[in-house]
Amino acid sequence: MRIVAGQYKGRRLKAVNGTKTRPTTDKVKESMFNIIGPYFDGGRVLDVFAGSGALGIEAVSRGAQEAVLIDRSFQAVKTIKENIGLTKEEEKFSVVKGDAFKILKVLAEQKQNFDFVFFDPPYREQKILKMIQSLVQLQLLNNGALIICETDQNADLPQKIANFDLLKQVEYGITVLTCYQFNGGEK
Repeated sequence: MRIVAGQYKGRRLKAVNGTKTRPTTDKVKESMFNIIGPYFDGGRVLDVFAGSGALGIEAVSRGAQEAVLIDRSFQAVKTIKENIGLTKEEEKFSVVKGDAFKILKVLAEQKQNFDFVFFDPPYREQKILKMIQSLVQLQLLNNGALIICETDQNADLPQKIANFDLLKQVEYGITVLTCYQFNGGEK
C-alpha cells in the first residue's frame, strides 16, 4: 500500500494489523481520485472509518489543505498516526478516536466544514446513508462537497439522495465506488 500521487507519492503506508480493517487497494484508490479529480486546490477532507488513513493522506498529498481522520479502533488510530508521520507534515492532519456519529456532532459544535468526505466502512456495517443525513443535518458540508463511498455490491447505494447529485458509480470486482455531490438543497 502506497501513496499513489502528489507531494508524498511513492511513500509506503502501513496497514492496520489484524483482519478487521480492509485497506483500499492502490488500483481502487487511483480510480477513486481519477473520478473526483486527480489533484485538489485546497479544501478540507473528512475520512470516516479511516483505517490506515490512506485516503485522507492521499487527498492531502494531492493538494487538500488538511484532513480529519476518524476511527474507533485503537490499532487503526496508532497506524494512522504512524502513516501521518511519514508525511513530515503532521500539522495538516487531525486524528480522532471514537464513534463516528458522536465525532460528527463534536465537529459540528466546532463549526467545521468539509469539501470531501470519504466513507470506507467495514462492508458488513453499512451506515453510509444515515451518516450522509447526519452530515447534512449537522451542516458539516460546504456547498459542492463530494462524498466518496467505497462499498461492496451488497450496499446498493441509491441513485438519488435528497440534496445530492450522483456523479458516478463504478464497480471494480466486488468493490463499488459511488460519488455524490452536495447541492446544498438548491434543487
